[in-house]
Amino acid sequence: MRRADRLFQIVQLVRGRRLSTAAWLAQRLEVSERTVYRDVADLQAQGVPIEGEAGVGYRLGRGFDLPPLMFSAQEAQSLVACVRMAQAWQDPALAQASQVALGKVLSVLPPAARAAAQAMAVFAPPIGLEPAVQDALAGLRSAAHQRERVLLTYQDYGQQVSRRTVRPLACFFWGKEWTLAAWCEARSDFRSFRLDRIREWALVAGADAPFHDEAGKTLGDFLRRVAPEGSLGRLTEGS
Repeated sequence: MRRADRLFQIVQLVRGRRLSTAAWLAQRLEVSERTVYRDVADLQAQGVPIEGEAGVGYRLGRGFDLPPLMFSAQEAQSLVACVRMAQAWQDPALAQASQVALGKVLSVLPPAARAAAQAMAVFAPPIGLEPAVQDALAGLRSAAHQRERVLLTYQDYGQQVSRRTVRPLACFFWGKEWTLAAWCEARSDFRSFRLDRIREWALVAGADAPFHDEAGKTLGDFLRRVAPEGSLGRLTEGS
């Protein structure tokens, strides 16, 4: 990779993350950390507002942007394939938004590249989520984003039905199924809930509805809990 291309890639990688360490950048670019330090210093000297320092991490200062990127034909085909597959397994709002976003990308491509992307021979038949699961996905991902507690009625693998208040953290897709990762207030621990087994859900009303991140109860804590096991599915399901 030419040095000019590497400098451009550093800016793109840093702009897409909250914090990027030199070690992570070095791994992505297949160079040494010393090279990353030197390249970042050169970018800073040229006026690119990369904030941070060696040993901590880097981020791009607010207000800095680059001209729109041009996608290669293969990159555009990849986007088309991803959107087609995702649309079958998203809730309607996300599916529509992904189609609009893809349209914006395709609109700036040269005619030949746009035609090649749209002719991509990868399709996903619309046989994905049941309406109840679509509804749960839309509501629960919104609740996770807004930090709102949710009351679930859940039927587990053993057909046992329970009601519990949870703090929704994130939704995970497993190929054919979605699960909700949450902090269960009844169990005082993390739990994973399959969306197709949620019989009813509702936002908790009143002053108790919002929640704030607390040490030991966050999405980061959840991911650290399951990462050593190598599979998010190993977390106890709703029990």
